[in-house]
Amino acid sequence: MNRLTHLEQAVSEARSARTRRWFFKECGVGLGMAALQGLLADRAVAAAASGPAGATNPMAPRRPPLPAKAKRVIYLFQAGAPSHLELLDHKPELAKWDGKLPPAELLKGYRAAFINPNSTLLGPKFKFARHGRSGAEISELMPHLATVADDIAIVKSMHTDAFNHAPAQIMMNTGSQQFGRPSFGAWTTYGLGSESSDLPAYVVFSTGSKGTSGGASNWGAGFLPSVHNGVLFRSGGDPVLYLSNPKGVDRVMQRDTLDAIRELNRERLGVVGDPEIATRISAFEMAYRMQSSAPELMDLTRESPKTLEMYGATPGKTTYASACLLARRMVERGVRFVQVFHEAWDQHGNLVGDLKKNCADTDRANAALVRDLKERGLLDDTLVIWGGEFGRTPMVQGGNDGRDHHPNCFSMWFAGGGIRPGLTLGESDDFGFNATTDKVHVHDFHATMLHLLGFNHEKLTYRFQGRDFRLTDVHGEVVS
Repeated sequence: MNRLTHLEQAVSEARSARTRRWFFKECGVGLGMAALQGLLADRAVAAAASGPAGATNPMAPRRPPLPAKAKRVIYLFQAGAPSHLELLDHKPELAKWDGKLPPAELLKGYRAAFINPNSTLLGPKFKFARHGRSGAEISELMPHLATVADDIAIVKSMHTDAFNHAPAQIMMNTGSQQFGRPSFGAWTTYGLGSESSDLPAYVVFSTGSKGTSGGASNWGAGFLPSVHNGVLFRSGGDPVLYLSNPKGVDRVMQRDTLDAIRELNRERLGVVGDPEIATRISAFEMAYRMQSSAPELMDLTRESPKTLEMYGATPGKTTYASACLLARRMVERGVRFVQVFHEAWDQHGNLVGDLKKNCADTDRANAALVRDLKERGLLDDTLVIWGGEFGRTPMVQGGNDGRDHHPNCFSMWFAGGGIRPGLTLGESDDFGFNATTDKVHVHDFHATMLHLLGFNHEKLTYRFQGRDFRLTDVHGEVVS
């Protein structure tokens, strides 16, 4: 007896089991309880069907409640925390203090992660210049980003609550330092669904020298239905594990098997109304469609030589550049949220050498993504985000060539999706130690990104354990 026959028999037995004998055996508490169970089941199904996740298609595209500037997001997460002092926040005064102890008032109440706060100051290691009509100050390490200076906005006054990698990364992505909260990407798909029926709504790449310190919590769904989890695409072989059929299973057998499983799941969904069953149905169907869509998507030989050169991508070779190019290909196909994690920026030592390498690996692709989206008419409603989990200290670590973790101030840049191009927002003090003007906390960042996607961050909520949770917890102000 083959698998299909087994499944058909299971469906038949499930139907025949609803007999009078079954009724009296399983419902001994009486007709009143049976009626109550029926009413509760109907209510659960109705709630699942009308709720944000939907019942039969939890990823159906939805309109946001407010006018939106952005429809989709590409988040280039520079895990490990790039040094703002070498990249986007020019501090000539810090250069004058190189090798000197910091002013005592600067360190009042300050806690460092690993170094003695009284370590000497370290001047910037690279030159800055102004670029474009906006006059944005950008490091010599990022010459390609400098060519799109008038298309991006730089924020120099970011700050956070965490100063170690895992909690800071998780906070930057979920709004909390604790595990278990839904990620920004999960909240986005929860609110908007997806415009792609053949690819996941939320796709993740990891391109650095190691995995992220915060792990899968950075792209998890937390207590949201698991359909909102980010799907990690692999760097080699099948983009997703077990995407190919095992030997002996052809497309016809697979389709028949999935149809039988779907019927069983739908029957159970109608009884209990559990949204995770709808997730399971959606996941099976998505995996089936991805067997055709994913290989075509991942085939970079379909791109022109000019485009490959612009990104610095090589077909068949997994790099940050190829991930950025794939991100553009994905949003073209309706993927709602693409996140590229590049864990490579933790320079406690070898600051100069590592920053040169990291920027050589990423700068060309960052600028190419902005330019490519703009040329294709996608930048206006695609929100591009670049940044890490915190900044680096103006004090030296590791001899004379390193910087420690620093939550008080760091820089990010943004493009598209309603972001004002050419803007530089916020300032830090002369040492790049504290954000001083137009300060932007992580919660403010999340509130603003949701605003651009058409949501009031205080109203995009999910009830869990008797409380309405949101990405910004009980904080956050939209930055105009």
